[in-house]
Amino acid sequence: MGAGGPEEEETSAGEAAKISLIMELRRGGIKSNKVLSAIERIPRNAFVPGAFAKQAYDDHALPIECGQTISQPFVVAYMTEKLQVGDRMKVLEVGTGSGYQAAILSLLCRRVYTIERYRTLMRDAVNRLETLNLHNITGKIGDGALGWPEQAPFDRIIVTAGAPELPLTLVDQLKVGGIMIVPVDVPGRPREQQLVRLTRTETGVEREDLIPVRFVPLVEGIARET
Repeated sequence: MGAGGPEEEETSAGEAAKISLIMELRRGGIKSNKVLSAIERIPRNAFVPGAFAKQAYDDHALPIECGQTISQPFVVAYMTEKLQVGDRMKVLEVGTGSGYQAAILSLLCRRVYTIERYRTLMRDAVNRLETLNLHNITGKIGDGALGWPEQAPFDRIIVTAGAPELPLTLVDQLKVGGIMIVPVDVPGRPREQQLVRLTRTETGVEREDLIPVRFVPLVEGIARET
């Protein structure tokens, strides 16, 4: 049998890069087979601009439209693992971006509700998700800081932008026993953020500080695009 053509070789290279990434995530401490399987099943190259396609499975963030980024795969895996998503859960994502995190979550839960302030990003994300036949994701244009009260309460909330302080409006939309993962600015340290896991209890909120991260800021309102 003759050698495969350029498309076959490109596909083979992409699969090899994906397998290498999964191994790297395992070495980095990601233990959940469900999370790793979801990352393996979702083609990250479908969520990055063409100019960065060859870097799709490198373990670093990449620029996307509207001055935003698609997060580093390790951070996606880590946040998803710490979220402890179950297959019957309803999850809110604040900051759709490329749609990659929502795609990962959609393989792990019953339904994802995702909010984006940029119409361009939401339009492109919806197109990608439809192409991948991921139909348990509902998106809307809106102010992520306000959450989605009409669909609350949520079992889980994930925020993919850096909040200046703990977003109590979103905490109020968690079920008792629910978990939220959110990057929060470190007081007195500009551009530094701490990834925080909040668990809502009968009497309040339990906080666990996780790892330092760097996300684009959580901005209120709907973006005005030119």
